Amino acid sequence: MAESNRLVDLVQLSIDEFLAARSTDFEHIAPELVRITDLASSFLSGGKRFRALFCYWGWQSASSLADGFDPLPDDAVSADFPGLVLAASALEVFHAAALVHDDIMDRSDTRRGAASAHKRFEAIHEDEGWAGDPARFGLSSALLLGDLLLGWSDELFDSGTEHFASRAAGRAGRAEFARMRTEVTAGQYLDILEESAWSRNSEVDALPRAHRVIVYKSAKYSVEAPLVIGAALGGASLDQLAALRAFGLPLGIAYQLRDDLLGVFGDPAVTGKPAGDDLREGKRTVLIALARQKLSSQARSLMDELLGDPELDANQVNIMRNTLRECGVVEQVERLIDHNVALAKEAMQDAPLASSARRQLLELADTVTNRVY
Repeated sequence: MAESNRLVDLVQLSIDEFLAARSTDFEHIAPELVRITDLASSFLSGGKRFRALFCYWGWQSASSLADGFDPLPDDAVSADFPGLVLAASALEVFHAAALVHDDIMDRSDTRRGAASAHKRFEAIHEDEGWAGDPARFGLSSALLLGDLLLGWSDELFDSGTEHFASRAAGRAGRAEFARMRTEVTAGQYLDILEESAWSRNSEVDALPRAHRVIVYKSAKYSVEAPLVIGAALGGASLDQLAALRAFGLPLGIAYQLRDDLLGVFGDPAVTGKPAGDDLREGKRTVLIALARQKLSSQARSLMDELLGDPELDANQVNIMRNTLRECGVVEQVERLIDHNVALAKEAMQDAPLASSARRQLLELADTVTNRVY
């Protein structure tokens, strides 16, 4: 635990130093630009840092130094470690970029209990009394912020690979990072496509389509990709990479299924998002696909009518929540979470990975799937 906490601190320090340098660069261009780096800093302050942790333990799992070795004190045993911290930091910056873009696409006004990026830019416009439409300014500015964070994640990752003694390991990690970016973008498109095109698609395919979105929008980039990126940077063998994929994908699915439940039933005081936010956004999740299989035609029609209405009031949200509870789909999703966690843990048994890393990954499996935010 101390090792993981220390890594989180080092990742935050790395991000803070990077953003401070970019803030100086921006100030030389125009003082107004510092607002962008200030906003980026606020989005990248704190957080659970699951992606950074999975990257680290992926690296440790493949490292010949992993068993019984704590590289976090400044004893310079592993020259690759500073590069690993930068790579893990890049994953967190990429995550921030994805959240900024996601909030724009979902028309979500809050993030972690505060205003989302586009709403913050909108508020700046209103406070300054500028000409034009504040909402349009907010969306345009947030889009640019998300793009900037994507570029910065590449910059951070590339600076990290320069620290690795093995050029082949650096190239392998970079290739996995690029694959992750492509898959997340594909998953995001499939997500918004499903919100719009679901009524024209076969009802039989609704659940497979919802599962596909989970895999590519979230499961891979939340767990599997960070693990494999870290392991690739550590010079992992094909067998080690395969074991981490077998662990990471089902765990990532369980992670997103938990997120889907929280998006409907989570406590806003804890999640930092309005109650039932996913219902207002019209998310065609596995939860919804399973519910439509269980509901009567009348209840299904009502669900379809309400789902995706941004003006849903608290009473309508509660009606939808109760409908989902009463049809038994919540318990079914909980069973799916348990099943996928079991698959992930089974993949760790006798995996050709460092035993200390296996223990930490098993602990992380429980942490990410039992969370309440």
